[in-house]
Amino acid sequence: MPLTTTDLLDAEYFTDTAQPSFVVDELTLRPWSADDAPAVFEAFEDSGIQRWHARIAVSMAEVRAWLEAWAKAWNEAAHANWAVIDTDTGTLVGRASLRDIRLTDGQAAAAYWTVPAARGRGVAPRAVAALTDWALNQRGFHRIELEHSVRNTQSCRVAAKLGFALEGTRRSAGLHADGWHDMHLHARIRGD
Repeated sequence: MPLTTTDLLDAEYFTDTAQPSFVVDELTLRPWSADDAPAVFEAFEDSGIQRWHARIAVSMAEVRAWLEAWAKAWNEAAHANWAVIDTDTGTLVGRASLRDIRLTDGQAAAAYWTVPAARGRGVAPRAVAALTDWALNQRGFHRIELEHSVRNTQSCRVAAKLGFALEGTRRSAGLHADGWHDMHLHARIRGD
């Protein structure tokens, strides 16, 4: 059945264009490289990342497969993932991504993590702000969502700091290692 609207986003942008990099203060957001595998493996050994993510890294081979999948997801216009690098040291300090890209209505979900040594330095807010600005103001996305466990107060602060309006609570919507969590849903739309 035909749609009454055309896709808001052009898939060819993702399939025909190299993934961009961004510089924000002393942070560089760039596409992932196979060389990042050891740092990602180490990051996923952190209990803080494990607490809020459903995945754990069990081997370097698995992490390399993740990195390949993240690159492929850009070319398929499915997800957009960036390594967040401390520009001065060249070390990995986090990940920022737009997941579940919907070309039809220009929507995606922001996701991120930071390594323990980078927490409290504003890495997550600056990285997510850069991606949100790019998505809404340069690429023509309409809406970016940010969802987190209601128990993850740090992510709630990130969302509020960046102007993501709290739209509500999705009851028992996120399965974590310790069971089901209610999830806060925040969003920004173009023009906010």
